[in-house]
Amino acid sequence: MNRFLSSATNRIDAKGRVSVPAPFRAVLAQRDIQELYCIQDFVFPAISVGGPDLLERYERQISAGDPFAREGNEMSLLIHGGGVFMRLDAEGRLMVTDFIRDFTGIATEVCFVGRSDHFQLWQPQAFHEAQVAAREGRRLRGLQTS
Repeated sequence: MNRFLSSATNRIDAKGRVSVPAPFRAVLAQRDIQELYCIQDFVFPAISVGGPDLLERYERQISAGDPFAREGNEMSLLIHGGGVFMRLDAEGRLMVTDFIRDFTGIATEVCFVGRSDHFQLWQPQAFHEAQVAAREGRRLRGLQTS
């Protein structure tokens, strides 16, 4: 498997660490991702986590336009000002920092959500509610006629 798929919820331990699900660690290992780029999602209360290629993808978007134009400037504010690098510890755990907690509302559990080339960290109830809303939105759009 070379994509982040599915979701899993794990408890945060007493030291503030959470185990990244084994299938997600396998994808990180397969892609030889040592350093994780973490960014606050643009839409959802979630942290997107990927390798340096995730940051590079956003930087390519900025460099394709005028970096001093409003759009490029806003994008830089989000991807550089709203992003950090992190690493897993030797046991495959991630430290749940204030950067993660403050943006997501995560307290005792983390829901890991696969998003193909990256994964996200969610507060479990927020993920459930977003998934229900997305499913309902898709259902309603399917009922509409062209």
